Amino acid sequence: MTNAARPRRSALYLPASNPKALAKARTLPADVVILDLEDAVAPDLKVEARAAALAAVAEGGFGRRELVVRANGLSTPWGREDLAAISAAGPDAVLVPKVNSAEEVRGYDAALAAAPPQTRLWIMIETCAALPRLHEIAACAADTRLAGFVMGTNDLAKEMQARPGPARTPFLPILTMAVAAARAHGLVVLDGVCNEFRDLGLFRAEAEQGLEFGFDGKTLIHPDQIAPCNEVFSPSAAEIAWAEAVSAAFALPENAGKGAIKVDGKMVELLHLDQAERTLAIAAAISAS
Repeated sequence: MTNAARPRRSALYLPASNPKALAKARTLPADVVILDLEDAVAPDLKVEARAAALAAVAEGGFGRRELVVRANGLSTPWGREDLAAISAAGPDAVLVPKVNSAEEVRGYDAALAAAPPQTRLWIMIETCAALPRLHEIAACAADTRLAGFVMGTNDLAKEMQARPGPARTPFLPILTMAVAAARAHGLVVLDGVCNEFRDLGLFRAEAEQGLEFGFDGKTLIHPDQIAPCNEVFSPSAAEIAWAEAVSAAFALPENAGKGAIKVDGKMVELLHLDQAERTLAIAAAISAS
């Protein structure tokens, strides 16, 4: 499975200080498990949570799930020790909060110098200062571990003094630009959380909105959100059938070297072939899991 074709439909935050949550994470159908040392952990439990997260990474047992540890920021009393310890543990990725600039990305990259090459850097996009610098920040992917954006809409709402309703109107231009910046530089990009975890109808509507924007998946705060999230971000039967038709048509000898052909009465181009191949790769990875 290539990194681009790895499903990241659902990314569940779990407090690393909660042993029951860590055990349960190994049984849940989330694509990504994020062991949280930051927002979900009280200051007096930070060191204990770090030790628990490291033990969980070492123990393994997460199967095909992508394992991410969210560290505290470098500006906090726990950040540098978090990053040093996580580097030694070598999870799939480290998620860091409140990144404002390309310089900060490079600072985190330097702090992870001892980590295995496969440990990637994901960053939270959750500050007003980051918004005019999204492309500059994303461009760090060319020569750092940077591999993903994760939207932190709760912190953004706080900084902006915004009052987002179900339509998330204040965030619409921000979400658009974050996805565009991420795609321009080949990054994974995950939508922010939906706080109304008991209202799965509202959650589904928000997930469907995220899919429309082009997000790879959505971050979650409750296991009940996993199933509808996976459903929304999985290719539908119709999408898979169309992708198979496009792929098969371009594979015909008479279409070799063509940039545009007709499939089921519609004109399709090579860009549609790229989309079709990604859809089929994602669908195959989901089926295999």
